[in-house]
Amino acid sequence: MFEKLLVWFVHSGPGTKRWFWRTWYNIFAKMARGPDFRFMNYGYAKDGFFPDLFPGDEIERYPIHLYHHTVTQANVTNKVILEVGSGRGGGASYISRYLNPQSITGIDISKEAIQLCNTLYKEDGLCFKEGDSEDIPFDECVFDIVLNVESSHCYGDINVFLSEVKRVLKPGGCFLWCDFRTIEKMEELEKQFSNSGLKKIKDQDITSNIITALDHLTAFRKENIKRHVPRVMRKVFESYAGVRGGRVHNAFIADEIIYMSAAFQKPF
Repeated sequence: MFEKLLVWFVHSGPGTKRWFWRTWYNIFAKMARGPDFRFMNYGYAKDGFFPDLFPGDEIERYPIHLYHHTVTQANVTNKVILEVGSGRGGGASYISRYLNPQSITGIDISKEAIQLCNTLYKEDGLCFKEGDSEDIPFDECVFDIVLNVESSHCYGDINVFLSEVKRVLKPGGCFLWCDFRTIEKMEELEKQFSNSGLKKIKDQDITSNIITALDHLTAFRKENIKRHVPRVMRKVFESYAGVRGGRVHNAFIADEIIYMSAAFQKPF
């Protein structure tokens, strides 16, 4: 019952949604400040898809896979990259260390998450800054790539977000995206993409890849939630973490939610 009430509350309005997710991620960043939990996405698994990783990154292989799948939809070598919704910073750090961008900046609405990232990561060319997806704190035509991984479902106004993405991209720059929606909301999102002024290069339904990754991640995530989250809140955290048997995982299995990845380009 508590979980259903929470879902209703989150979706009661754009302002409420923004407030909830900012509060949620601030709380989570305070609860789990260690370096052993750097990703919050649902992961990606595919036969034959197994990029080489340093031993220290193996524990979060499947969330790294989702970043690798999404960002390699375009060539990011020597590119100036912005990640909107950088969370705990693991994805931006992975790109910085493995894929040779010129620079990567992560922004997130959570002040606590940004403070955590600036504590955990010290790579050259990587930085984190507090920022709103609907009011990106940069000038026009600054970035070659804008990346958005499993974050846009938290935003109050997708049209404003897409307008901001287009504004900060250089002509010919790419917007690389992945996220989930219900069937109805995904159809609405497709229309918003079409009206954004960004040209779609490719898209792909990766729901089955997400389900497989979540099966691999369930034990690790349940153990981390048990260690960091009070008992009364564990079921809610497990559901939002996508663990097997939770509401979100079951919705993927039942085809009530689909997960897509896509790449778009700003016209020259």
